[in-house]
Amino acid sequence: MPESQRGSRHPPELSWRVLGLLNLFRLLVPVLLALLLAVGGQPPVVGSTHPELFRIACVAYFVAGLALITVLKRRRQTETWHVYLPGAVDILLLCVIVYSSGGVTSGIAIALLVPVAGLAVLVSTRGALLAAAAAVLGLLVQQAALWGDGTAGGFVFAQAGYYGAVLFLVATGGNFLARRLREAEAVVRQRDIDVANLAELSEYVVRHLRESIVVVDAEDRVRLINESAQQLLGSEARPGALLGEISPRLLYHVESWRRAAGVSTRSATLVAADGSREIEAYFAALGGDQPGPVIAFLTETTELAERVQRTKLAALGRLSASIAHEIRNPVGAMSHAAQLLAETVELGPEEKRLTQIMTTNAERVSGIIASVLELSRRETTRPERFFLGDWLGGFIEEFLQTLQLPASRLHAGLPAEDVEVRIDPNHLRQIVWNLTENATRHSAEVPALPAVDLRIGRLQGTGRPYLEVADRGPGIPESSAERIFEPFFTGRHGGTGLGLFIARELAQCNGALLLYEPRSGGGSLFRVVFADPHRWEASTDV
Repeated sequence: MPESQRGSRHPPELSWRVLGLLNLFRLLVPVLLALLLAVGGQPPVVGSTHPELFRIACVAYFVAGLALITVLKRRRQTETWHVYLPGAVDILLLCVIVYSSGGVTSGIAIALLVPVAGLAVLVSTRGALLAAAAAVLGLLVQQAALWGDGTAGGFVFAQAGYYGAVLFLVATGGNFLARRLREAEAVVRQRDIDVANLAELSEYVVRHLRESIVVVDAEDRVRLINESAQQLLGSEARPGALLGEISPRLLYHVESWRRAAGVSTRSATLVAADGSREIEAYFAALGGDQPGPVIAFLTETTELAERVQRTKLAALGRLSASIAHEIRNPVGAMSHAAQLLAETVELGPEEKRLTQIMTTNAERVSGIIASVLELSRRETTRPERFFLGDWLGGFIEEFLQTLQLPASRLHAGLPAEDVEVRIDPNHLRQIVWNLTENATRHSAEVPALPAVDLRIGRLQGTGRPYLEVADRGPGIPESSAERIFEPFFTGRHGGTGLGLFIARELAQCNGALLLYEPRSGGGSLFRVVFADPHRWEASTDV
């Protein structure tokens, strides 16, 4: 074997193919020669000089072939003798067969080309020349024996020399060709290893990438998904699953992105499978087919939103002192002056209407200032553990009495088993009051149907408790849904744009999360997902 192959446990595929062909040669040649001897003819084609020796040599060659196959099949590690010993057996027995058939004039000596060529492929250049030399020496020895017996004349030595030249030529050319094939095979094998390593590396990077990735084909079937994306979309998210069964909301955004001609900058927001996290999705096309595969990049926005909100709060805190001194006092003075002016007897209806406008807008500005100051001076949370169903009953009674609403305007959906939560009750009251008041204001008057539904339950999978406030109003436009929790953003004339922002801030400082999603059948649904019950003991006050 070549130096690089000796002692190798896994020789190149080319070498094993050559060994297999040589084993087949050792089984077929003696059988064919024995059949030629059995058919006979005058003069005999084979075994003409020593028929009995010819039969013994054929049988020995066949048995040796079987034995060599058994040895190679049971190999644990390829050694040098695994190649040279079969080659020596081939040369020896073939020379005996040539001798018993009358020498090189029988034409059987051409069979020596096969083992010599095989050895030229399997061994080094020196080994190939050694095999050719051994074959030539065997031919000369058997020819000399025939000449000594008087069976062959001296002229046949020249013919034996011709065979020897051909054997050396085959050994040299075969070895050169084998080296080139072996080098090409090594290059191909290395390329296969490199490709496999790159594929494995790519799969590892994708699976362990912090960025969540989902690849969806043209039939909306998941083709690739990494671990972080599975954590966001749930355990059912796996390759081969339909995207609509995993996340109908994500499928809706994918279809919307396709209808928008694949705008790469388009993003969408959806809720994770556990219902406690928000996800922002970005899409990009794979390939040029339409519709074709789509890759979705999913990013959990909760942590990022918290950092942004903390920055906003810091800015509001710095601004609140200036607001209190520079704006609140002048606004209060203007409001007081407008009230005094309205009490003047000489004012007509038109002047009184103008003073009312001044008073109303002064109160609005004062409300904005109060909300900002309240947000910046927010006290430390004082979380308590209580049952949400009992708390909700008291809240509904207080809300209806305060706003003088009929009991039919609110409907409470309570689970069979009460749910315990841990949160600051004052903060929870402020959050739910804001949501319920907005829902009552925007809900349509539908006979026999409540304006607002308040439901309590637990999220599937995580077990986190939640409280939903749902209405049947006009809903929030999709273009505004991404901004409703931003400070000073409002879709209602006269609103401050701080209600939902403060509600979400209060939820986050209690380890809860306030989410919005369109309600099935029309309307809006806000969900307060409370802190994980399993982390109550480990949580700390903010």
